[in-house]
Amino acid sequence: MKIRLTIGETVLTATLHDNATARDFAALLPLTLTLTDYAATEKISDLPRKLSTKGAPAGSGGKAGAITYYAPWGNLALFHKDFGPASGLITLGMLDGGVEALRKPGPLQVRFERAE
Repeated sequence: MKIRLTIGETVLTATLHDNATARDFAALLPLTLTLTDYAATEKISDLPRKLSTKGAPAGSGGKAGAITYYAPWGNLALFHKDFGPASGLITLGMLDGGVEALRKPGPLQVRFERAE
């Protein structure tokens, strides 16, 4: 499934994986979140509710451009730099390009929508 992320004047697209957690995230769309800096590698935000982790691996790595769900905290994390494996990290999908838009310092308001 394709989604669209709008950050100010910048519009990005991403492709979600076909897994239970990504489908549960897609069910929340459209959604506007304020993403904040975390560990100089990612932008994070709480979600309105926890997502399903049915069938999810125990963890994964965060690659630049990855849209992920960190199950222990119940938050969305978008990586703008590579990060090693983390227990409880589930990859929802990948940006199709434009990861540099996430590297702007400070909070970013992002609108997530299905791109159909």
